[in-house]
Amino acid sequence: MSAPLSLIVGVGNPGSQYAQTRHNVGVWFVQRLAEQYGGVFREEKKFFGQTCSITVSDQEVRLLIPSTYMNESGKSVGALVNFFRIPHQRMLVAHDELDLATGIIRIKQGGGLAGHNGLRDISRCLAGSQEYNRLRIGVGHPGMKEAVTGHVLGKASVEDRTIIDECIGQAIEVLPLMVAGQWQRAMNELHTFRADNGEGK
Repeated sequence: MSAPLSLIVGVGNPGSQYAQTRHNVGVWFVQRLAEQYGGVFREEKKFFGQTCSITVSDQEVRLLIPSTYMNESGKSVGALVNFFRIPHQRMLVAHDELDLATGIIRIKQGGGLAGHNGLRDISRCLAGSQEYNRLRIGVGHPGMKEAVTGHVLGKASVEDRTIIDECIGQAIEVLPLMVAGQWQRAMNELHTFRADNGEGK
């Protein structure tokens, strides 16, 4: 897929009790993006979330943070995508990724959902489509399946938060390439990046 980007979604859980948890790293990315590019979020009830627009390399990009819980993200994404008739290939979903160590960040185009509840619901609300881009922000795996929920719903340590923020900063650096549809170049730059102290997290 080489389509330019027109929508970026950050998935997570609403409410102050979840704001600093690992499950919300996608929200952190989109919030920082808005901050850096001067976007001001407003609640849009018809989209079940907060939205704003920013301009990147002279191109308008919509940002969306669903106000739904993670496993109902599709309700918000589907409403906005259908309203504006946004091709799925022109969307990027930023989310937490258990299969990547903290300090690793990757772009994925289409393909499987790796059991991620937010992605699963988004695809369900897009008539089963998986043809959208993902920004996979590593949060590490706790090692045992039964510890996963506590891990993603737990607050990141100060060290891990610093590392994740470095990753987010790097993703924002390559955003103009994604917006221009230069996905391979964006991947090449992002995939050689590893935040300091990311080893073994």
